[in-house]
Amino acid sequence: MTTNAGTSDGAPAVGPPPRTAAPQGVPGARRVDHLALTVPDLDRAIDFTVRVLGGELVYRLPPLAHDDDWMRTHLDVHPRAAAEIALVRLGPTTNLELFAYRSPDHRAVPPRPHDVGSTHLGLYVTDVDTAVAALRERGPWRPYGPVRTVPAGLPQAGSRWVRVTTPWGMPLELRSVPAAPPYERHGPARRFGPCARWHNRDDGSGTADPLPGARNVDHWAYTVADLDEAQDFFTRVLGAELVHRTTADLTDPDLAAALGVPQGGTLHRAALRMGPTDNVELTCFPDSPGARRRRPRNSDVGGNHLALYVDDVDTAAAYLAAQPGCTVLGAPETIPDGPLAGDRWVYVRTGIGLYVEVVRMPDGSLPYERGTAARRRAAGGERWWDR
Repeated sequence: MTTNAGTSDGAPAVGPPPRTAAPQGVPGARRVDHLALTVPDLDRAIDFTVRVLGGELVYRLPPLAHDDDWMRTHLDVHPRAAAEIALVRLGPTTNLELFAYRSPDHRAVPPRPHDVGSTHLGLYVTDVDTAVAALRERGPWRPYGPVRTVPAGLPQAGSRWVRVTTPWGMPLELRSVPAAPPYERHGPARRFGPCARWHNRDDGSGTADPLPGARNVDHWAYTVADLDEAQDFFTRVLGAELVHRTTADLTDPDLAAALGVPQGGTLHRAALRMGPTDNVELTCFPDSPGARRRRPRNSDVGGNHLALYVDDVDTAAAYLAAQPGCTVLGAPETIPDGPLAGDRWVYVRTGIGLYVEVVRMPDGSLPYERGTAARRRAAGGERWWDR
């Protein structure tokens, strides 16, 4: 998410200095494996991400439920919760995992953009106005306001953006970024993207019908209670790289409406590079009127997690367990049968409230691959610090 009103918040609007020591981060991490979101209606979410945005459905799993305490132990949800799960390949770099839960303590109202724990996706498009027009033709999706341009003096001056509605109640952002944004003059850190073109398979095929000018998922945004704490966790523990920070004045009613938040207060944002192919934006609304600080649970609409592909799940889990505030949920498990047999994974609840999954999937020999040409975005030979 970018703003078109803002000033420096005291942190330099540049990336960190060149690394002179071994980079920090999760041992053996290769890339962001997937982004996960809990939606109110799985069919509608699949339709939106495939038909409207141009993704490709890779698999849809049988319902997940247990009659013991497994769901609480491993997913941190009510023991009688049940989940449906689908994975959509959303462009050249991104796996989007969609959950729909039934649970005795399910909360169906999605968090708002200024609520702690809220999240949104951003797509890179070459022309925001054209993409918005196409989106309107594909369903009842409307922009929050007019397309805005980031003004001179900010790290991403010249970027254009707009937020639009989605069937899961949280915004989608469409963004274009100039070829050489100003922040690049001040440090070595770089955002990822854009890709040359949109496709849903690693061989360049699998193209459905993306929005005009769509290239890739531009960013995943997450609203936090304390930006400094969250930035420290992402950079020191997860191995993200700071690109720039900004602050925006939300007393501007037009800007607040465009973001989908109440007028008043300030927005603090840290833009991060997360591995070889992903950007993360941490947002904080410390004085936004009426902001909720209770994060959504995994089973609530708007629940979410970030998954990292690692070489060794047990080593990564042990590393995270040693970090202050982090709790490994249960122990790593390997799925014994079904479409994802061989997948080894575990969830970690972090001190900033975010759930992080570490996963290693045997892409190329997963059982689901026998019944479809669609494929997850695999890590392949990528390494975390590839740029």
